[in-house]
Amino acid sequence: MALNAGSHNIPGEKTGPVTGAPPPVSDESKNAILQASNEDVVGQSAPGQDGGDKDAGKKQKSEKELAKERAKAEKQAKFEAKKAKEKENTGDGLSKTKEKKEKKEKKEEVKVEDYVEETPKGQKKILKPLDDAFHKAYIPKVVESAWYDWWEAEGYFKPEFTKDGKKKEKGSFVIVIPPPNITGKLHIGHALATSLQDVLIRWHRMKGFTTLYLPGCDHAGISTQSVVENMLYRRQKKTRHDLGRQKFIETAQEWKEEYHASINNTLRRMGGSLDWTREGYTLSPQLSAAVTETFVRLHEDGYIYRSNRLVNWCTKLTTALSNLEVDNKDIEGRTLLDVPGYEKKVEFGVITHFKYPIDGTDEFIEVATTRPETMLGDTAVAVHPNDERYKHLLGKNAKHPFIEGRLMPIIADDYVDPEFGTGAVKITPAHDPNDFAIGQRHKLEFINILNEDGTMNANAGPYEGKRRFDVRYEVTADLEKAGLFVKKENNPMKIPLCSKTKDVIEPILRPQWWMKMREFGDAAMDVVRDNQIKIQPQSAEKNYYAWLKNINDWCLSRQLWWGHQIPAYFVKIEGENQSGDDDEYWVVGRTDEEAREKAEKKFGGKKYTLERDPDVLDTWFSSGLWPFSTLGWPKDTKDLRELFPTNVLETGWDILFFWVARMIMMSLKLTGQIPFKEVYCHSLVRDSEGRKMSKSLGNVIDPVDIMDGIELKALHDKLHAGNLDPKEVKNAEKYQKTAFPQGIPECGADALRFSLVQYTTGGGDIAFDVKVMQGYRRFCNKIYQATKFVLGNIDKDFVPEKTGALTGKESLAERWILHKFNNATKAINTALEEREFSHSTQLAYRYWYDELCDVYIENSKTIIQEGTPSERLSAINTLYTALEGALLLIHPYMPFLTEELWQRLPRRPDDTTPSIVLASYPEYNPALSDSASEAAYELVLGCSKGIRSLLSEYGIKEDGRAFVLALDDTSYATASAQHAAIKALSGKSVADLEILRPDARKPEGCAVFPVSANAAVYVHVKGRVDIDREIEKASAKRDKASSMVVKQRKIVESVREVASKAVVELEEGKLRDAEAEVEALQEAIEQFRVLKLEG
Repeated sequence: MALNAGSHNIPGEKTGPVTGAPPPVSDESKNAILQASNEDVVGQSAPGQDGGDKDAGKKQKSEKELAKERAKAEKQAKFEAKKAKEKENTGDGLSKTKEKKEKKEKKEEVKVEDYVEETPKGQKKILKPLDDAFHKAYIPKVVESAWYDWWEAEGYFKPEFTKDGKKKEKGSFVIVIPPPNITGKLHIGHALATSLQDVLIRWHRMKGFTTLYLPGCDHAGISTQSVVENMLYRRQKKTRHDLGRQKFIETAQEWKEEYHASINNTLRRMGGSLDWTREGYTLSPQLSAAVTETFVRLHEDGYIYRSNRLVNWCTKLTTALSNLEVDNKDIEGRTLLDVPGYEKKVEFGVITHFKYPIDGTDEFIEVATTRPETMLGDTAVAVHPNDERYKHLLGKNAKHPFIEGRLMPIIADDYVDPEFGTGAVKITPAHDPNDFAIGQRHKLEFINILNEDGTMNANAGPYEGKRRFDVRYEVTADLEKAGLFVKKENNPMKIPLCSKTKDVIEPILRPQWWMKMREFGDAAMDVVRDNQIKIQPQSAEKNYYAWLKNINDWCLSRQLWWGHQIPAYFVKIEGENQSGDDDEYWVVGRTDEEAREKAEKKFGGKKYTLERDPDVLDTWFSSGLWPFSTLGWPKDTKDLRELFPTNVLETGWDILFFWVARMIMMSLKLTGQIPFKEVYCHSLVRDSEGRKMSKSLGNVIDPVDIMDGIELKALHDKLHAGNLDPKEVKNAEKYQKTAFPQGIPECGADALRFSLVQYTTGGGDIAFDVKVMQGYRRFCNKIYQATKFVLGNIDKDFVPEKTGALTGKESLAERWILHKFNNATKAINTALEEREFSHSTQLAYRYWYDELCDVYIENSKTIIQEGTPSERLSAINTLYTALEGALLLIHPYMPFLTEELWQRLPRRPDDTTPSIVLASYPEYNPALSDSASEAAYELVLGCSKGIRSLLSEYGIKEDGRAFVLALDDTSYATASAQHAAIKALSGKSVADLEILRPDARKPEGCAVFPVSANAAVYVHVKGRVDIDREIEKASAKRDKASSMVVKQRKIVESVREVASKAVVELEEGKLRDAEAEVEALQEAIEQFRVLKLEG
């Protein structure tokens, strides 16, 4: 199976573009690699080839090599004698030197927990010397301390307006945070969202936009009430009814305060640049006023109405749910399932056949049901009007066997399929959506048989007070006793489950407040279809359309205590028998006074009292107002005028319908504008085993535990302290032991953020692995140490050039790194514009690691330490530009580390920028673009790499003779000019390096490394190798290279007519390189054959 190596996706899941680093190698693969390396010759060869021959004969050593070995053996003997003497003198084998060294190392050890930040809260961080014990190496806790408090105190996260109160010339960029529920602590999915959102916010702030990243929390009605009720019962064995409504709300508020603080602390810890002065909360006075205004306005406009209709009822929560809050579980046949409140599992997936007697006759009519208990609510039996089997029964009644006096008419309806089952269908209008419609058409009696808690009510006759699924078995047994039971059969079906409690949903007839959605849905589709709102990825957009096309009216009522109480009042008129099923006796109002005024106008002259509806609104009703209510709506505020519509909504695809679509619908209706211009749906984060993260599995990860590190025991302790079912704790502990046997090491916020952004390919789900965080912590250390090196080589009085523009004095290496920096700048900006998050991190990583650290810094050390004053100054100015630019490029991903290091750099003249947060993000500069210097230096690097590879392959450690054969005049000129650089970069093993013209004869007695179509390098190996073996190896390399030529020619032909000029030129360049490799290898083979004849 071919898998996308870059997207970290699970086999079978949809993948995105190859933009990520490959996943960690498995232990099995590692062991195989190690075993192979131990059994084979180790060495670096030409590209794609092996490193030697384990079966080759033993090489004959020269006299010089033998003498060298003798000297080495004598030196080792002296060392062993010295060790023995030390052991004899000390008695325990430990020399005084060793003792001293160990004491020194012990003294230098520091414990992270001992670090104390001396900076007063809110003040600019006191920077300690880099040779301080806590600053010698990268320690996340040390680097990340103090900065956030200072950023927040200085107001750097507030939107910056012009003097006249307008947004900046570049415009505004606003993201409102998807408000986390106050039901608990944040998890890794929240960390992913925060990382992506803050990257975009910091990037736009640095680009000069008026930016706002608005924080806030959601009261999460059902979720919070469920969690608090569970907590109450576990800790005190009490229900909410034991406390009463007011006391329960106070308890929930206490819960909210605790977890609200935890949520905000985590967001701060992650570096989210949120403007906390504008924090929203869905139950705050401001947002509650917006909710009330919306309900009243939409009711007055006729969109909100009251109706007695079937709802999805959760007997565990005793509330109605929307369709979106119901999960459907597919089963293939008889299945026993756990149901909350039942000790034994309950049977599902069977269809029960039984007979109703026909009143006044000896006949029976057979029906079937998957829910036998609902027969207690049956009020009719339906057949198809053209079904000859039952025409004689139409107009007669079936007699209920258990409910005395209930007769059920036999009716004809086209809905019935005469070919399915017996062709006769029992009708339960109050407990089945299809039967509800039939009941309305035929004006049947609607009989509700269930109490709110799932027990049977008085309409169930002798079964009153019993639990619904106990009655399921009793009814079946009683049918058998009455001789009315026919049979049971397996039946594939869907079981509707409450997404919160996993209780089996019951359709129940109940008066509720509803909202008409068809007009809203059409408008929401239009703005996406017209590209006013862009939804990414495209699969999410397709799902969006699919749901809106089939949208149903929205049930707004929830029978809860925690939430926005519905601003509707029942007008109870003295002396009248009223129904609250519809709007007739209801009024709505923004205040009690407004409701009384409306009641007086409607029922003037009558005596009445007003009773407010005790129900609350669906949580998503208030959440649907989030993007504009947080900016002040319904008031006309400056924020609403200048910062709305917002720019990007970054969220999970799983709440596209719950929340995103509803925000679009509400905004269009209430503000006349779209709420945001773009929706980016991030992937679902799964654990390292590919499972969805769940508290019951114990695989939900607290971002703080990754940032700060945590021991395994502490992870276990958190399981026991939480609300997890005791039965599930053991399974959760087992997973933790497997996934985190040593606990989780401290990774820091920067590594966590960078890792999560790197995971975001735009493809399938993310298979999360904490080891990836550890890898990027090492990358943070690379950045830290590189900056330390630069700072250590800059004079205290060094002042960089006023700008990073070229001076004309730059060496080839300097021009190369500035060109690479410029390219990285352009590519990262483009990637972020296109939301190629993972690709943007790879570009930043490549520039930092491969180009700045591993090449330029390494290669500039000689010039900085040994060059002329002019050369040294130029190299340092270039290094400053390349390093400062690198810190600016990566700041949106790693805010703490970059601030810590940027603050230590000297500032350019007239640069008074107080923080990297406010610094300008690098932009592409055409003046720094230098393809010629790039090609020239790539040639230098390629030649030196090739020589090192050959030296390593053939074990040449001194007196090496190397040649660079330029294949065109430009390459010859470059190689000649860079002779010293090539030789220096090739290593100390090279004693002599010669640059050969294109028309020069190939050097004899040499092994070859084809660099590109422009050059090849040779190392003299005559007398050091097995000729036959080298001919065999070179032939294998040539054959492989030849097959690559054939393949590349096909690629060139396939893209020539369809791809851009740049792509075609790129592929043609690869073809030329492959052809040059074949030619060079063939010549090497001929050379070896000549050597063989000469030998």
